[in-house]
Amino acid sequence: MNIYVSNLSFNVQDEDLREFFAEYGEVTSAKVIMDKFTNRSRGFGFVEMSDDAAAQKAIQELDGATVEGRAIRVSEAKPREQRPSNGGGGGGGQRRSFSGGGGGGGNRW
Repeated sequence: MNIYVSNLSFNVQDEDLREFFAEYGEVTSAKVIMDKFTNRSRGFGFVEMSDDAAAQKAIQELDGATVEGRAIRVSEAKPREQRPSNGGGGGGGQRRSFSGGGGGGGNRW
């Protein structure tokens, strides 16, 4: 089972995350997600456990637990949503224009 863990301290690393869950059963992977630009933790991660019953127990007991002064949130991970691959992004709606202006009390830049 894949488990989502959020509100992690920025000091928590992969091995720490593994240790939190290891007492509940075999951890097949533990990964704190890092920002690719700053190389700092983004404050969340994922843990995979091979035994679903052990994973459920870990979720129940660790959700809301305090780790390094922060109450972590633990839940079953949801499948990642597919993003459009066309690179277009977004859609619909009116495009915002920053040139010229229409009405109002005048812009002060």
